[in-house]
Amino acid sequence: MIRLDAATVLLQWSTGGLAFLWVTSRRREVGLGYGWLLRGTFGLMALAGLVVGIGIGVVWPRELASAGVVLAAGAALVVSIVRRRAGVAGQRERVEARSARVTAMTGIDRAAQTFDADAPEFPPVLDLVAPAIGLLGLVAAGIDAGSPVWLSVARTVVGAAFLGAITDAMLLGHWYLVQPGLARGPLLELVRATMWVWPAEVLLLLVPTGMGSVLSGTIDDQYGGILGWTWATCAVTTLGLLVVTRAALKERQYSAVMAATGLLYLAILTAFGTDLIARALLA
Repeated sequence: MIRLDAATVLLQWSTGGLAFLWVTSRRREVGLGYGWLLRGTFGLMALAGLVVGIGIGVVWPRELASAGVVLAAGAALVVSIVRRRAGVAGQRERVEARSARVTAMTGIDRAAQTFDADAPEFPPVLDLVAPAIGLLGLVAAGIDAGSPVWLSVARTVVGAAFLGAITDAMLLGHWYLVQPGLARGPLLELVRATMWVWPAEVLLLLVPTGMGSVLSGTIDDQYGGILGWTWATCAVTTLGLLVVTRAALKERQYSAVMAATGLLYLAILTAFGTDLIARALLA
């Protein structure tokens, strides 16, 4: 029905995280350091998936895709570092506007972060290469994992989007400490994306044979049904935390962003419970 495979989970996580990095980087608002953080983190995660896959149970299309994700994420990271002097358009405009405002109010011309407006910027389209390669590996992993094939593939791909979106949202929430004054649009976009993916994730896990069979007792979870209800609690709680996070971001105080980040910390735990508990019980 499904397989709990560490190599596949790591490829899912890295592919989803890199895909939603593009969702953010295409806006040209968040500083380059955020992209460096995510490309490095998810690139290493894909590398770990490659090592685990080769060491435990090889699915060659998946392992080759993991290697491709590592190379593509690394290449995008190198290009971003080489072109760092250009910054990003939205950040440049915000820094220049803030500097001019401070000068007008105080008469003090403070030294601001400088960018080279004539230098070429990092092209966000490069962030699509790694997840496109990863997607091919996830399809192969889904085909190898179980039957019916369409359901296994769908669960694998949607799970990648679910884990990637919630992880990126949590990491971006922390980035507001590094880049004060950043608009809330990028974070709201990731929270909304996670809320849109959540129904697909839960419904696919309920499709027979799925978590409905665990909840009804047809599949014994070996703990008197506790794990099945734990899964249901994780699924419902994840949505609740996302709704509260979105409400928190409507508040005007800067502390609302930090409160939203704390909520996303909790949501990441329940989101992983939603995906991984189901995989363990249906394996």
